[in-house]
Amino acid sequence: MFIQNSISFESEAISFELEYPNLVQDWIQHAITNEDKVAGEISYIFCSDEYLHKINLEHLQHDTLTDIITFNYCEDDLINSDIFISLDRVKENAGLFKTSFENELSRVMIHGILHLVGYDDKTDEDKVLMRSKEDFYLTLR
Repeated sequence: MFIQNSISFESEAISFELEYPNLVQDWIQHAITNEDKVAGEISYIFCSDEYLHKINLEHLQHDTLTDIITFNYCEDDLINSDIFISLDRVKENAGLFKTSFENELSRVMIHGILHLVGYDDKTDEDKVLMRSKEDFYLTLR
């Protein structure tokens, strides 16, 4: 069986280009492989608060702002997804958490991947594990 491996970066309703996209692709690929999964087709779509809020309303019926929405199209261990990230939220959260925009963006990007490979953040215990996994992968960036 041939598996198409594609990690792509796009922007909608804003102008944004990821710095060093090949390094980011390698980093994401490594995280997926390290979690005993296989990267399939993963699209990151960087957008504005307004754009992501509309998606949140239409697809999830949530009338809130969020930094990320991850659409899970995974089949068994094959990771496929569209991951929408609001750069407005990332920028604001970077200020709130006193970190760089780049660090917060990386955290949000790997957070989406961690959900896809099976981690959750619904309970306090899950949140602690998720944060430790985020921190671990951030050290590899």
